[in-house]
Amino acid sequence: MPRSIRITRSRKLATAVLVAAGSVTAIAATGGQSDAQPAAAKTSIAAEKVAGVSTAKEAAAKKAAQETAAKKAVAERKAAAEKAVADRKAEAKKSAEKARSEKQAANRSTERKAVAAPKQYKNNLDGWIRESLDIMKKKNIPGSYEGLHRNIMRESSGNPNAVNDWDINAQNGIPSKGLLQVIQPTFDAYHVNGTEKKLTDPVANITAAANYAADKYGSIDNVDSAY
Repeated sequence: MPRSIRITRSRKLATAVLVAAGSVTAIAATGGQSDAQPAAAKTSIAAEKVAGVSTAKEAAAKKAAQETAAKKAVAERKAAAEKAVADRKAEAKKSAEKARSEKQAANRSTERKAVAAPKQYKNNLDGWIRESLDIMKKKNIPGSYEGLHRNIMRESSGNPNAVNDWDINAQNGIPSKGLLQVIQPTFDAYHVNGTEKKLTDPVANITAAANYAADKYGSIDNVDSAY
């Protein structure tokens, strides 16, 4: 056979070998890709499951946080309401205590004024009669302003130092003295406690005479002449 023909057959053989080798490589590559696809799919599914679990946990945590915040808000509102009630009660108590304290202070002030400033009477016939009437009222001795004034004007003309030096009492050494012309023994027997123990003291003289008249005549109002 000629040389040129042998070379051509050798090339064909080599070409056939190369083609066969390429086919094997292609088959191998195709097989590798086929194996890799299920693994990738599994990895993707697992990742999705992990992501789902993570999302569920986040949602649960968010819900729990919201519930906690809601409970806290309710507790804060309740505490605020209770504090408001407590504050109102405390303010009411404080106001009541202040009012009570002010009332007590006012009462004490009134009592001090009553003690420090006794009733004042004028130092004249009107004042003496009015002071005597207040004492007589406390001692349950009857008598009126008119009855006292009428008898005083008849007996002494309103002179607290008047002295009768001519009647039988004067002759016996115990002259009648003062606004209602009282003798010393009568004054001593009917003297009203709380008044001066002086016969010519206007208030002491009036109250003693009114006390004597109440005992003998029922009241100084019933006396219209020497008694």
